[in-house]
Amino acid sequence: MMQDMYTAMGISPEVYEYGEQTLVSLKDRFDEIDKTAEYNQLKVLKAMQDCRVSEACLLGTTGYGYNDIGRDTLEAVYASLFHTEAALVRPQITCGTHALALALMSNLRPGDELLSPVGKPYDTLEEVIGIRKSRGSLKEYGISYRQVDLKEDGSFDWEGIRNAIHPNTKLATIQRSKGYQTRPTLSVEQIGELIAFLKSIKPDIICMVDNCYGEFTQTIEPTDVGADMCVGSLIKNPGGGLAPIGGDIVGKKDCVENAAFRLTSPGLGREVGASLQVLPSFYQGLFLAPTVTAGALKGAIFAANLYEKLGFKVVPSGDAPRYDIIQAIEFGTPEGLISFCEGIQYAAPVDSFVTPEPWDMPGYDSQVIMAAGVTVFCTRRCHRAVRRRSDQASLRRLFSGRTDLAARKIRHPEIPAAVRQKGRRFWPFVSEIIASCRTVRKKVPFLSIQKKRIMLI
Repeated sequence: MMQDMYTAMGISPEVYEYGEQTLVSLKDRFDEIDKTAEYNQLKVLKAMQDCRVSEACLLGTTGYGYNDIGRDTLEAVYASLFHTEAALVRPQITCGTHALALALMSNLRPGDELLSPVGKPYDTLEEVIGIRKSRGSLKEYGISYRQVDLKEDGSFDWEGIRNAIHPNTKLATIQRSKGYQTRPTLSVEQIGELIAFLKSIKPDIICMVDNCYGEFTQTIEPTDVGADMCVGSLIKNPGGGLAPIGGDIVGKKDCVENAAFRLTSPGLGREVGASLQVLPSFYQGLFLAPTVTAGALKGAIFAANLYEKLGFKVVPSGDAPRYDIIQAIEFGTPEGLISFCEGIQYAAPVDSFVTPEPWDMPGYDSQVIMAAGVTVFCTRRCHRAVRRRSDQASLRRLFSGRTDLAARKIRHPEIPAAVRQKGRRFWPFVSEIIASCRTVRKKVPFLSIQKKRIMLI
């Protein structure tokens, strides 16, 4: 019965069996992920109960947002969940980059220095810091920047970090996830060790963790090991795939309040900012976040093992521990990546009939292609990034005309003949497995052409 459904979706018995074998080999690992999800689910439930979340919290406000019970209670939930003094959780924070910029710009002053002890930051932060020229960067406001690269094996350069800390070093930014790099993602334990080292040298240094993509992948968070601030995006893990917008900053009261005054204005701070009608999705998304994150982890691990066996380089490897939901697959050519994204889009529930195209997304120095086929992202996708192909003739040209395109260009000996069968394109063929198997990823794939590799986020 199940196999018949997959066959109806265009997946051959050979590929179905290939996916099933991979799933069987991952059972024990998936069980451990489920245990982590259950623990985190209880954490979320307890925080919501302790903060007395009520039906009135779901109603929202307009205008100035004074006495927004739902907004204030949600921030209390986040503070309880992350074991911090305060939290700022707002739809006015547009994305993770905005949240990070807000945290940095509100806690740094002219003459201060920003230190990154984990190497190059996420791409979109380069313009925030001033590494790449941009209007309104930290550099324009007289805030200097210094970074210490990780060693080749991904470990910290302890001596380099020690030498990089100066009297004017005000804040250290620690990016948990690897982003578009191929370095290892940092565990919470590693982050705690780094924070302890930084504070042993300069006790008053503010340690901020970019927690994007990492929430709920472990049973503890960076704020449990000494982080003064943790910054996240509700579009990613804590939004549970339901939050349509938003970001969060949790941490010490002074740091969070500085961010609030920067977000609104001096004298107003956290008191204003209407929640509008987003609170139900914020609460529900947070409640579902541990399970959704677990699904994303399973999908990433499944994809890694699937493609690793087919001969592709994947980062992290199929058996590596996971501390974020990002999976990189190196295809070697832009054409292979583009074709893969087309396959993802083809297997999506929404806009399966459109073709994603690379475009110059703001904040990135490489073109980005986004395959977005779920209801949260699809409403926000820019039309210039998509070429609509709704007629049947176009569909035939797209998915049948360029037969076996990628398989002809990249022939790995490990790829089974069934995968290279005539009349099927390789990339959609395999991506349909990822999208359709019972370990379906619960997150939207956000895909970058940078350095000819793919990030499944």
